[in-house]
Amino acid sequence: MRQIQVCVASLCFYFIILTMPHPLPSSGTHTWASSHLQVATEVVHAGVSPESHTGAILTPIFQSSVFVQESIETYLAKGHSYSGSRNPTVSVLEEKIATLEKAQVAYCFGSGMAAIVTTMATFLRHGDHCILSNGCYATTQEVARDLFGQLGVTFSFVDFSSLVEIEAAIQPNTKVLFSEYPTNPTLTLTDLVAVSALAHQVGAKHVCDSTLASPMVICPLSFGADIVIQSTTKYYDGHNMTIGGAVACASEENGPQIFAYRNRHGSIMSPMVAFLTLQSTKTMHLRIREQSSNATQIAAFLADHPKVDKVGYPGLLDFPQKALADRQHSNGLHGGMLYFILKGGADASSKFMQALCRPWSFGANLGGVESLISYPPVMSNGTMDATQLQAIGISEGFVRVSCGIEDAQDLIDALEATLRTC
Repeated sequence: MRQIQVCVASLCFYFIILTMPHPLPSSGTHTWASSHLQVATEVVHAGVSPESHTGAILTPIFQSSVFVQESIETYLAKGHSYSGSRNPTVSVLEEKIATLEKAQVAYCFGSGMAAIVTTMATFLRHGDHCILSNGCYATTQEVARDLFGQLGVTFSFVDFSSLVEIEAAIQPNTKVLFSEYPTNPTLTLTDLVAVSALAHQVGAKHVCDSTLASPMVICPLSFGADIVIQSTTKYYDGHNMTIGGAVACASEENGPQIFAYRNRHGSIMSPMVAFLTLQSTKTMHLRIREQSSNATQIAAFLADHPKVDKVGYPGLLDFPQKALADRQHSNGLHGGMLYFILKGGADASSKFMQALCRPWSFGANLGGVESLISYPPVMSNGTMDATQLQAIGISEGFVRVSCGIEDAQDLIDALEATLRTC
């Protein structure tokens, strides 16, 4: 009788559990996090499950070139056989990035430029035409001209803040509209919905490099873009310790092509970099919130400084595209990047960089917790001539600022002290 009562009680308990509405997965299930979570939860848990054999909460570093197969059938089903094509640690990061970018699928690369080159190689052939932002990262422009130009692809470089200019550049063979949001380093914004609609109207893909924004500020795929590119070196890493890139696709149909070209180029991300990026991504929302706050305060300080001619930051009231920024950006965040133009040109810039006070550092990266200042005329845009620089608004006094997470007043005080020298 006692055994029957226990059995009945157990059955009632399991019936209640099974019929509970939409239960969250337990920590012992393969699905570690449910769907429809807030971004603060997604950055920590998306794509990640406890390791099946030990329960380790961190995804292991699968530092192996080969994975032994039991049979042809398991080889075909398992998905991991050789790390040059696919690696378990990298796959977990790819799932996390796909979630954060609102994508169907994502692929990780050894660098941001590897991601860009692979994307161009996937969608552009001899005789095709691509419209590219004239203010985008200089190396992207070099790859377009020097690599794909030699392969018979033609490019038009236009201002992507002007839909009229983009539309005028469209040709019968246009296959890709390649935007950068915002542009590096001039922070020009693009109406992503309008550009996506225009691309689809002519049967082209809209590819958007959103490295300087990150998905914490904007998810271009939610605005109609087909592909989003990230240099994970920047905000995904956030600690100046890795080099990596990612491509996220709005549709799964583009995935096999991206995967195939990554495989042919041998440009997959390493498992160690994937492991480190998995950990750093967990704090991305916290970092960018602080970086955006610092950028807002620093931009306001610089805007009132007598030695500064101009300040560019999407959060400033007088930013030319402030309305567009407010419409497209998430949670009132405008990112950690800004620029300012020094009065006095090259001479003032040279003095400023030489006298730069801590906690600022003079360096070429961006998106990290350490605040960095760079000089685009000789660094990120150093391969451009004076005419090209002038066309996109980069003068000899142009200074790029990547705000970190230090105390805002300490950063402002250091800038004030540095500006006294120029």
